Amino acid sequence: MSKGGSSRGRTGKPRRDASATRSGGAKKSGAKPARAQRPTPRPSPGPSPVAESVEVPQAFTLGAIPGATPGKWIDVWKERMPLTALELIPLSFAEQRRALVDGDVEAALVRLPIDAEELHVIPLYDEVPVVVTSTESHLTAADDLALSDLAGEVVIVPQDDVLGLTVPGGVAASFAPPADTGEAVAIVAAGVGVVIVPMSLARLHHRKDAEYRVLRDAPVSTVALAWVAERTTPSVEAFVGIVRGRTANSSRG
Repeated sequence: MSKGGSSRGRTGKPRRDASATRSGGAKKSGAKPARAQRPTPRPSPGPSPVAESVEVPQAFTLGAIPGATPGKWIDVWKERMPLTALELIPLSFAEQRRALVDGDVEAALVRLPIDAEELHVIPLYDEVPVVVTSTESHLTAADDLALSDLAGEVVIVPQDDVLGLTVPGGVAASFAPPADTGEAVAIVAAGVGVVIVPMSLARLHHRKDAEYRVLRDAPVSTVALAWVAERTTPSVEAFVGIVRGRTANSSRG
């Protein structure tokens, strides 16, 4: 025995006090200490499968020159493409090509002629030209007119003229060209001269004091669908299919 008062084993390590191992709360020999129970983390909710399948509404921009009547095609579009709104943007004849090339619209109902470079152009329908005049004019006595009937008449050509028609024997107006067709119709309604326009424009600017007659021997005016060839988007393809009369299930062709 050494003089320290504490006994050591043969290895020289201090022996455990037996009383300490028997005190309250002591664990039995060989028992594993209990681990605290942690709550099982719940997986974070992922995105809803329904939300992933919902398409974000987009817009298809369609330009239209005055007199164009795309109403029936727009109705079909709303039925087939309910998640893609169609925005109709009015265009003047003078700006129809610029609006396409600059990307203001994806496609447009245009009036020919148009510079078709870089464009796809699909003719849709032809409009007959008409002569708009005052209700008091002697020209209203006929059911339709020929160019020869306009000899000696003052022919007013507005700045937004889309026909570029020359009337043999017609008299040029002595005043500045009206700013647009609406102003020209107002002038002829007052009894001054005649103006020649596609029928749709005569109907667009209809007045009680003006009438129109078909001009039977003048060239027709063609309305077409046009878009930039390199920007043939799915929306453009869908609208082309509608104007060509394809059904919802038909393939391209």
